[in-house]
Amino acid sequence: MKKPTPNPPESPMDSGSFDASNPRLRNPRHPDPISHLFTILPDIDTPTLLCHACETLASLNVLTTDLADELQGSPRSLALSIQQLAVLGELLVNRALDNLDPPAATQH
Repeated sequence: MKKPTPNPPESPMDSGSFDASNPRLRNPRHPDPISHLFTILPDIDTPTLLCHACETLASLNVLTTDLADELQGSPRSLALSIQQLAVLGELLVNRALDNLDPPAATQH
């Protein structure tokens, strides 16, 4: 019996090779190129990095919420989807910060 559609092409991750012609994929074997505009110093500690990431995601949350307030229909749904991803990222970063430095238990 013949299949109605061909097999999908093998993905670069399955084949173990990297397709440099696909700009959406980065090669995990090579670091990202150095940006001379935005550079993070290599000796910054993890809690500081996570705090800045959390603040950046919180700002993205506010920006996309304000944008969604001005939109209608599908563009509004797209902006709210981006906002929800920012909130999820913020929650994940906050949990990572809690794991590094657990909050003190409140005493009753």
